[in-house]
Amino acid sequence: MILDKLIVTFDAGLRTVFEQAHAARPRPDAALDEPVLDDASKSHAAALMRINHVGEVCAQALYSGQALTSRSPHIVKALEHAAAEETDHLAWCEARIDELGGRKSLLNPLWYAGSFTLGAIAGALGDKWNLGFLAETENQVSKHLQNHLSQLDETDIKTRTIVQQMQQDEVGHAEEANQLGASELPASVKVGMKLASKIMTKTAYYI
Repeated sequence: MILDKLIVTFDAGLRTVFEQAHAARPRPDAALDEPVLDDASKSHAAALMRINHVGEVCAQALYSGQALTSRSPHIVKALEHAAAEETDHLAWCEARIDELGGRKSLLNPLWYAGSFTLGAIAGALGDKWNLGFLAETENQVSKHLQNHLSQLDETDIKTRTIVQQMQQDEVGHAEEANQLGASELPASVKVGMKLASKIMTKTAYYI
């Protein structure tokens, strides 16, 4: 049983990092026309979406690690639901990056490994802390997406629409975690998470 779970978890990691993601939901920008953007705007948007793609890779890793060590079927179900929507985000980001002429981060295997480890530790700490980690992660991601919306060209309605839907989903994941009994994380942990996120976003913008 444990071996089967480990095999499935390892396979999910390989698919996340090395295979193209497939969304269950249609792209929120599917009906919108491609805007005319100058090279600088396209390059910046592609870099921001690369960061968002890395964020989704990390989310898959976090949820996978948390689910592996969690002892609560209810929490595992919530994590699986969040992971399914994050898979949509992964696919949307990847497709939009291609359209903007960008590329995915070269460090995705590293991002995945580090996030999986953090998720596994959070899951092992117990249900309330596991949910607290999930809620805080989603809250920070939501703020990060809002920052991206402030940077994107106003005419880039396709990228903006994708990011807005992603943000809406992240807020929903945080609310679900809180409803299930998430504990407030210590301030020092929140600061550490923000620092790690800052390092990731600064690096992923270029690499």
